[in-house]
Amino acid sequence: MIDFWLAAGLLLLVALSFLLIPILRSRRAQLEEDRTALNVALYQERVAELQTQQEEGVLDAAQMDAGRAEAARELLADTEGVAAPRVSRLGKPAPLLAAILVPVLGLALYLHFGASDKVELTREFSQAPKSMEEMTQRLERAVAAQPDSAEALYFLGRTYMTQDRPADAAKIFERTVNLAGRQPELLGQWAQALYFADGKQWSDKIQALTDEALKADPKEVTSLGLLGIAAFEGERYQQAIDYWNRLLEQLPADDKSRIALQGGITRATEKLVASGGQVAKAPAAKASALLKVSVDLAPELKAKVQPGDSVFIFARATSGPPAPLAAKRLTVADLPATVELGDADAMMPQLKLSNFPEVQLVARISRAGQPTAGEWIGRSQPLSSSTTAPQKLTIDSPDK
Repeated sequence: MIDFWLAAGLLLLVALSFLLIPILRSRRAQLEEDRTALNVALYQERVAELQTQQEEGVLDAAQMDAGRAEAARELLADTEGVAAPRVSRLGKPAPLLAAILVPVLGLALYLHFGASDKVELTREFSQAPKSMEEMTQRLERAVAAQPDSAEALYFLGRTYMTQDRPADAAKIFERTVNLAGRQPELLGQWAQALYFADGKQWSDKIQALTDEALKADPKEVTSLGLLGIAAFEGERYQQAIDYWNRLLEQLPADDKSRIALQGGITRATEKLVASGGQVAKAPAAKASALLKVSVDLAPELKAKVQPGDSVFIFARATSGPPAPLAAKRLTVADLPATVELGDADAMMPQLKLSNFPEVQLVARISRAGQPTAGEWIGRSQPLSSSTTAPQKLTIDSPDK
């Protein structure tokens, strides 16, 4: 904050200069006015002296006129260049009073309406925290400074969960939901915090939150994991296995939590078998789609494009939403190129290649870098999303 206050002080000095400079000028004008009055007094004294000498017979009329003219010339020479005095209606106290009130009033207004706390928080967040406690304090101050920031509330709630403060986290997640809406991820986080805050006791409210979250997004990971935990604690091992298997499908292959999750599934399986039960076989997973596409530019277009022009390669459903199911971005300089479009490249989780039986491949050149509009385009014939044979796509037509 030191540099901020230095800058504010510099601006204050500039503002005060507009008030103080006129005062200094008025003092200079007063000095000039006093000097002019003194010169006039000296002139009058000289004229009186000449008149006395004329009355005593020392000077004749011609000498008297010459002396008077000489005194007048000296007066004019001494007062030449002196501006006429300006009368100030405000007087001297008003600028001095304003010079005192401006900084005081400015400081008071800034402390009331300003954002010094937010400036300080911005400076703090630009530096890495030294401990989790310091990070928590920063987030708490951020929430206090911006109580309507759903993002700040969300991160504070997650931090409370890592510090084993689920009751505090539940209150924060409830505020986040009220601000950001009933998003599935937020509902799952809220339900999880409530579950641990209540000593791992399931309740109708927690059930309602997880049901709402999974209805909006059947793949919401926090709700799936929480339902699996609750089922395991309630000795409903088959349900725990099912929920955790669904969660396992959503995690990336390199996610470290997969090991712990797989361990939980193994323990639930062992307890189910030990109690005389039998693990139900999960339905066969739907094979993921993967299309291999070779993209090239028609020879007649090579002179009409620039190496830096963007090239968007994507697959879209022939019967379904217009949004791309999978997409890659290259430049003209990369052509010819071979890319793979699969479920891992899905723009949205619910819009995967494998969810649509028939798709079309599209390659578009856009100088403006816009995937939805460009100058040149190439399209394939409709093909099955399960196609494994390599495909060829040539950009050869104007994009209309």
